[in-house]
Amino acid sequence: MLGVYLAAVGLLTLGVWGFDKFRAISRGWRVPERWLFTLILIGGPFGALAGMLLFRHKTRKPFFWIAVGGGCVFYSLALFFFG
Repeated sequence: MLGVYLAAVGLLTLGVWGFDKFRAISRGWRVPERWLFTLILIGGPFGALAGMLLFRHKTRKPFFWIAVGGGCVFYSLALFFFG
C-alpha cells in the first residue's frame, strides 16, 4: 500500500515539477518553492528527482538536492521496512 501511495505522489510531484519548469520558461506564475518542498516531504522525492533530471529544474539549488536525496533515502528505508 505504501508503494502505491509513493507512486501516486511521485507522479503528481513529477507533473508539478514539469509544470513549474514550463512556467519558468514562459515567465508565468510559478509554483512556490514551499509547495515543492511539501511534495517532497509527503512522499514525492522520487518524482522530484525524476523532474530534476528530466526537466533540468532546480538543479542549481543545493538545498533541493539535499531535500530530494534525503527524502529518497528516507522513503527507500520506509519501503524496505514497512512496504
